[in-house]
Amino acid sequence: MCVKVACVGGGPAGLYLSILLKRQDPSHDITVHERDPEGSTYGWGVTYWRGLLDRLHAEDPESARALDAGSVRWRDGVAHVGDLTTRHRGDEGHGIGRHRLLEVLAARARALGVRLEYAREVTAADLPADADLVVAADGVRSTLRERHAAHFGTRLTAGRNHYVWLGTTKVFDAFTFAFVDTGHGWIWCYGYGYGADRSTCVIECAPETWTGLGLDRASEADGRALLERLFATVLDGHPLLGRPGGSPWQTFRTLTNRTWHHGNLVLLGDAAHTTHYSIGAGTTLALEDAIALATALREHTALPRALARYEAERKAALLPVQSAARYSAQWYENLPRYIHLPPERMFALLGQRHSPLLPHVPPQVYYRLDRAAGQLEPLRRFKRWLGPKVARTVHARTLTTRD
Repeated sequence: MCVKVACVGGGPAGLYLSILLKRQDPSHDITVHERDPEGSTYGWGVTYWRGLLDRLHAEDPESARALDAGSVRWRDGVAHVGDLTTRHRGDEGHGIGRHRLLEVLAARARALGVRLEYAREVTAADLPADADLVVAADGVRSTLRERHAAHFGTRLTAGRNHYVWLGTTKVFDAFTFAFVDTGHGWIWCYGYGYGADRSTCVIECAPETWTGLGLDRASEADGRALLERLFATVLDGHPLLGRPGGSPWQTFRTLTNRTWHHGNLVLLGDAAHTTHYSIGAGTTLALEDAIALATALREHTALPRALARYEAERKAALLPVQSAARYSAQWYENLPRYIHLPPERMFALLGQRHSPLLPHVPPQVYYRLDRAAGQLEPLRRFKRWLGPKVARTVHARTLTTRD
């Protein structure tokens, strides 16, 4: 059956969904509407892990091969704490420029017969009337979702820390963390390569550090110059790069929705959910949304049933990721609790920041417990049992407080 699909938003989620739907049935009539001109995009590089690439190869080998070819890889993680450095071997990570990612997906969508309309903003008032399915892939500020915000039950929760997303010509050979004591509190960066001559550099600090350094009052250029001085050692003298028009400091907003569909309108990617950038899962989750929605539409001819299946599957899959993101953000918000540990212990707990147990156990005790659990199976089983129990208790208390 030929289906007419209007996808609003030409980011990774919308483009990949259009690819998968066209592969399932070339007769589908699919148009992707993107409000920005082609080739213009915010952001620098994005990260993903080997498991996602394997899944993309199973869904569409051609686009997966192109993404793989356009990515850089690393295996190590490095933490710089003041003058001390520690390095650990980890899982294989991948970085790709957001511009290159969108270029690959757009080219593949076009080759399959998807119509791409750039510099074309579609609002809730002018949706295609004859579309069988309308996909809101228009990001965290989705205008299509806001039209029915009460129905979707949209909730935005602001984090405490301030952050800014920058680029640099310094090419990191590992996923790099750097923590600097400024005299006004700690400031830190996450750096990772995404090309032969570029890396992403996300910088974060507590609000009192942000104001103490004058970053709340500095111009964009002056603020970048200050950050270059603070991170001169890890940058090796390379500059930080901002976006045209400036790179504003923000606080991260976690977005959730009670339901993800309304009639023939369905939410996808950041329009449906966000998770804190410190776990590096945003692009992966968007592409996994697209895979789940395409699968549900293939397996269920009745649209309401397909959308309900998609929502239920993705909400269940997101629960542990959202929990990990929440605890990861809290780890950084409580950095003074961990920063004065020996670097190898601090880095070990940085790797454990997703744990619901960690905030409730003294860091040195948790470190020793984790090391012991790595050697004793009964302790591993106890840790796996206790962690979710603590998470459920804390979650229930949070809901009670909100009510």
